[in-house]
Amino acid sequence: MANKIGRVPVREQDPKVRATNFEEVCYGYNEQEAMLEATRCLHCRNPRCVTQCPVSVKIPLFIAEVASGDFARAAEIIAEDSSLPSICGRVCPQESQCEGACILGIKGEPVAIGKLERFVGDWKIAHGGSEITKAPANGHRVAIVGSGPSGLACATDLAKWGYEVKIFEALHKAGGVLEYGIPEFRLPKSAVVAKEVENVRRLGVEIETDTVVGRTVTIDSLMEEEGYEAVFIGSGAGLPRFMGIPGENLNGVVSANEFLTRANLMKAYDDNYDTPIYVGSKVVVVGGGNVAMDAVRTAKRLGAEAIIVYRRSEAELPARVEEVHHAKEEGIEFRMLTNPTEILGDDKGWVRGIRCVQMELGEPDESGRRSPIEIPGSEFDMKCDVVIMALGTSPNPLIATTTPGLETNRRGCIVSQEEGQTTREGIFAGGDAVTGAATVILAMGAGRKAAKAIDEYIKAKNA
Repeated sequence: MANKIGRVPVREQDPKVRATNFEEVCYGYNEQEAMLEATRCLHCRNPRCVTQCPVSVKIPLFIAEVASGDFARAAEIIAEDSSLPSICGRVCPQESQCEGACILGIKGEPVAIGKLERFVGDWKIAHGGSEITKAPANGHRVAIVGSGPSGLACATDLAKWGYEVKIFEALHKAGGVLEYGIPEFRLPKSAVVAKEVENVRRLGVEIETDTVVGRTVTIDSLMEEEGYEAVFIGSGAGLPRFMGIPGENLNGVVSANEFLTRANLMKAYDDNYDTPIYVGSKVVVVGGGNVAMDAVRTAKRLGAEAIIVYRRSEAELPARVEEVHHAKEEGIEFRMLTNPTEILGDDKGWVRGIRCVQMELGEPDESGRRSPIEIPGSEFDMKCDVVIMALGTSPNPLIATTTPGLETNRRGCIVSQEEGQTTREGIFAGGDAVTGAATVILAMGAGRKAAKAIDEYIKAKNA
């Protein structure tokens, strides 16, 4: 019977209304909806959803507890593997991971695993939950650089195992990309991010903000002077990329990273804050990933006409299908198979337009996506006031350049083994600092792997 029940729809804000505010788009399940959706799970003997989860959440077990109405027990099961269920339930690409492996998805719609995880996480925030059991203090200290998803995941596991853990965060708020990169309408900051960061603090993890590792302190000073036996680098990838085309130095050209940081971390959308942000009347966002969707939807909410320009077709868009769907509902225009060649300026140095060329798709490249090829003679101009470049990011080189012996690759990413060990003994790394910009859940998985490796390293060193 379970697989004959259709997927329970999720309530959302009306697109015309939400395009004018920064309140959360998706309302999530209530208790009745969550319990009904949970009954759809087949409880497979070999649950592929678990193997496809980067942090190996015991998905069928927590879903069974949701179906029975024991939400506290469901929260306990998730907490064994993830400290950020409300966050992951909102922003993880479940369609290509756990839900993408769900048997029900072969002939119909998969179980809404992400929405159920979000429900459990939100229930725990609202009602509280049992304290996580910690091992006794073992007398060993570990430093973590960055309070984003990988750092929080690494800190959580190490704290559970009895380590004294301190996170060093460069910004004034903990959360990393969860705070500065993802908009309020997708991930509420006070109601969700701050609460789940506080859960990590309750494990005894200390978080020191406004500390730039590489300037305020160095990794070597943390180990040699402050007595940390290991360091995990989870500093993310915050260095934006640009196209290198004429006009990128004009006023009105900005990276998505800066634009979203102003809007999210610095609350530029809120009249109670003085953070300046400029959108003009028409914004062009260059790129097709989740960051591009976040930037263009933010620009729309700030009052601009907002357009996505992407050099491939819609089928190749790397953004989540749900985010593209939401953007279209909100009136975002998509110009596919279009690539900028120059940004046009006026006599005062401000953006007045963007020159583009039309593309067609050729053979697949190394990423598996078909390569875009320029169509000769197809150039055209579009008027706009602002151009936002959402072309990906790479790690800030500060840590690598101030840590002798720490090897990086040609993209500036820290070189590490699968479990996180870098080219320097006792220094581990994971998440976007190693892979370049990726997903929250992959960063968390890397943080957990590194925690295990750090535990093994310190035990072996002190054996």
